[in-house]
Amino acid sequence: MTDVIRRKIDRARPTQAEGAPGADRGWRLALARAARDAMGLDLEFRSLAIARQSLAEILEQAPDLALIALLDGPRGGLGVIMLAPTVTASFIEKQTLGRLGQQSPPPRRASRIDAAMVAGVIDRALVGLDETLAEEADFSWAGGFRYSSYLEDARPLGLLLEEDAYRVLSAEVALGMEGRTGRVLLVLPAIGRGEVPQIAEDEVDAEAPHFTSALSAQVMQADCRLDAVIGRLTLPLRQIMTLQAGETLLLPRAALDSISLETIEGRHVAGARLGQHRGMRALKLNEAVSKQRAGAPISAGPATTADPPPAELRAAG
Repeated sequence: MTDVIRRKIDRARPTQAEGAPGADRGWRLALARAARDAMGLDLEFRSLAIARQSLAEILEQAPDLALIALLDGPRGGLGVIMLAPTVTASFIEKQTLGRLGQQSPPPRRASRIDAAMVAGVIDRALVGLDETLAEEADFSWAGGFRYSSYLEDARPLGLLLEEDAYRVLSAEVALGMEGRTGRVLLVLPAIGRGEVPQIAEDEVDAEAPHFTSALSAQVMQADCRLDAVIGRLTLPLRQIMTLQAGETLLLPRAALDSISLETIEGRHVAGARLGQHRGMRALKLNEAVSKQRAGAPISAGPATTADPPPAELRAAG
């Protein structure tokens, strides 16, 4: 009962091209390339529609005298490809004569020899479809099919195929410079039996640690300058212009145990005291700046002090 309900739901869905644009674009490219690479035949799509149909609907629209080939798919799935007589005759003529005649040969029923000659083109097109859909969700229902066998007419399909919904890619193609036209039907089970590709997600997951490591390496190589400020002194410009080597400048309120560690913008980062470590000058942090103070820049202006300026500075004006 569950299968019956599921089939009714599938058939009630709109016959919109559910696979588009993945299967639509993939089949166009795959079949055209297969005809070109296998036999040097130009194949152009005049139209292509993707519809969800029942088995009965598929049997009704099979082209007269079509070459019908069964396709084996993943997990025992069966598909069908149908080539109109014009398409089959063009494939055979191009392979045997190397060119297409001015007029299309009269329609005839395809033989087993005809099927054997076009089987390579069909498989090449299906392989191309797999490659095109390798990273797309449509691969779950359109990928993994290959040529299996040939049927003389469409009647056995009612027994071979399951009573289920199918996706039908119905195309009108033009062949060669002569402009011959014919139909190509690719029929595949609507419910995919293949695996859904996970390549894109796997690549992202695999690249994430490498990206993090690379970003960390770049960040760790970046320079960050911090200045240890013992004190500040403001002098008039005229005195600065007369400074000479050997002169002594007095720093008010300078203390080796009260050093400010600041960024180049003058922002206070931490307090420290001057010392040494293994013979080199070093700073020992004794204060970590709080979040509230971290956002407030420290003015690089003159330090205010209650002590009067030295006599030398007063004399200099």
